[in-house]
Amino acid sequence: MRRGRRKGQADEADVDMTPMLDIVFIMLIFFIVTATFLDEKGVDLTQPPPPPDDITPPKSTPAITVYVDSRDQCSVDGDSTTCDRVALRVERLLADKPGASVILRMNELARHELLVTIKDELDIKGLASKIEIIRGQS
Repeated sequence: MRRGRRKGQADEADVDMTPMLDIVFIMLIFFIVTATFLDEKGVDLTQPPPPPDDITPPKSTPAITVYVDSRDQCSVDGDSTTCDRVALRVERLLADKPGASVILRMNELARHELLVTIKDELDIKGLASKIEIIRGQS
């Protein structure tokens, strides 16, 4: 007897996909249940829009300016200091100028790691600060 294909008979090979789909759904559920989602805060670097011309400026409050130049050197109100001592210097100046706002000015060529480090140190001490990125100055 010769076995062969008969005319009109197709070669049928079925693969049962059910076990593979079961495994895929189990893995999906496992990864969804075990995933951890982090809630990270970022630094907002957007500049506020300029005020309209018809509004009179409010009474100015004293400000403490922290500046990081393009060579990664820090100064507080014009006095040079090391970047790791900026927060201490700002605290001392706030004792003399209560209610003063803190402005972090940074050259765009400076390392942004310094900005984040100084901002974090001020935040840890509870000192609110605003950030300005300065272009084209050294």
